[in-house]
Amino acid sequence: MSAAAASAVVALINHRATSGAEKLKPRSLSSHRNPFATNALRISRFYAPSNRTLHKQLAGVKFWRPFSPVMEWQDCTVKKELDVPISVAYKCYSDREAIPEWMPFISSVKNLEDKPDLSRWILKYKAFGRDIEFSWLARNMQPIPNQKIHWRSLEGLPNRGAVRFFPKGAGSCSVELTVSYEVPPLLTPVASALQPFLERLLVRGLERFAEFAKTYSTESTA
Repeated sequence: MSAAAASAVVALINHRATSGAEKLKPRSLSSHRNPFATNALRISRFYAPSNRTLHKQLAGVKFWRPFSPVMEWQDCTVKKELDVPISVAYKCYSDREAIPEWMPFISSVKNLEDKPDLSRWILKYKAFGRDIEFSWLARNMQPIPNQKIHWRSLEGLPNRGAVRFFPKGAGSCSVELTVSYEVPPLLTPVASALQPFLERLLVRGLERFAEFAKTYSTESTA
């Protein structure tokens, strides 16, 4: 065999070996679209915090989520005119431990000795065919003398509220009481009736407060 013929045979063998190797190469994901791999890639990008805009790729897809009930909050606001000076009404309402003497459903209020801005409250009342009792720890927020007292609970029954004082004359004023609270699970079945019921109690409370403030005024000036 001549040298030229031998070279041709070697070149042919190398060409076939190279073609076979090319056929055995695995296809990359870019040249072969795998729908499962594509979806997995999209989902991984969706949850990646570095690329938040890709959530549009899953628009319309519904994911199962565990049920978590949202508690309902209610608000009550009542007003009452008092025949006492605004300074007396403010001082009287600031006496938290005296509140059970005129508020029908509050049985106890105790200020914490080491933290005077904190107080423990106990609510007891019979309503809706059951004995209701709740307690909470409240923080009195920074008041505005003769204008506003407000608070919020830190633990126990979630609630918050404010008392606002408005002058009406030299010897009279008006008081506006707002109470917001989370409906306890125990009272969820009667949630629709709870708000008007509490509103009536707050009205009674302010009526008793009006009389209590007169006595408080007499004692403070004696």
